[in-house]
Amino acid sequence: MNDLDRISIVMVHTTDSGNLGSAARAMKTMGIHDLRLVAPEDSPDTAKAIARASGAADLLLAARQFDTLEEALADCSLVFGASARKRTIPWPLITPPVMADLVLKEPVEGRVAVLFGREDNGLTNEELSLCHYHVTIPCSDEYCVLNVSQAIQVICYQLRQSLVERPKGEEAALDTGSFGLREWDAPPATGEEMERFFRHLEETLVALEFLKHENPGQLMTRMRRMFGRIRPDHMEVNVLRGVLTAMQKKLRGQ
Repeated sequence: MNDLDRISIVMVHTTDSGNLGSAARAMKTMGIHDLRLVAPEDSPDTAKAIARASGAADLLLAARQFDTLEEALADCSLVFGASARKRTIPWPLITPPVMADLVLKEPVEGRVAVLFGREDNGLTNEELSLCHYHVTIPCSDEYCVLNVSQAIQVICYQLRQSLVERPKGEEAALDTGSFGLREWDAPPATGEEMERFFRHLEETLVALEFLKHENPGQLMTRMRRMFGRIRPDHMEVNVLRGVLTAMQKKLRGQ
């Protein structure tokens, strides 16, 4: 499997089927084939979508649909959220070239997702909190509004340039990433594993009365951001959950 084969483009609550078709075309021209749709408001098999897809209707019609973003990201270990909006709680902010270099450093077992939000207001804060990085596309100060399929084209182009067209020897010169090496002794934690960990962590903090379930504030959002920076692997998440289980047993007097 080459690096492009492990890239998933995830479109969240897309309202216009034409954008689904245009996105499929943008992806296929760059050699990226896994399109995931989260609760689209229009069907990908409309005449408009297929016309916009042009020769990429096969990719469009093969797109998998999910009810929730968590389900769409369950098998992904590295997630980027593409958005032009700044946030109250800032997420690690990077540009497309930096994103592509991070993909190059990702352990080979890891699946990578790039999220794109609604046409009118993009990704919500909650959706961005499921990402490790916030990706923004630099553009003109006078006018910086890209259609979602245009943004997908830019991101897919950058991924292809960095992962496929990169001159030989440049990859070896890259600074090592959070894992140090692309080969690691345990696979990176998937989205599903991290979501289970965060639920377990929240339950434990509530049991400790450190977190008020009815008024969590920003604590869990900041915890997500912290662990997104740390990026524990599969075994490390199991160790952390073992610690949480031991704490819960202690609280119950076992």
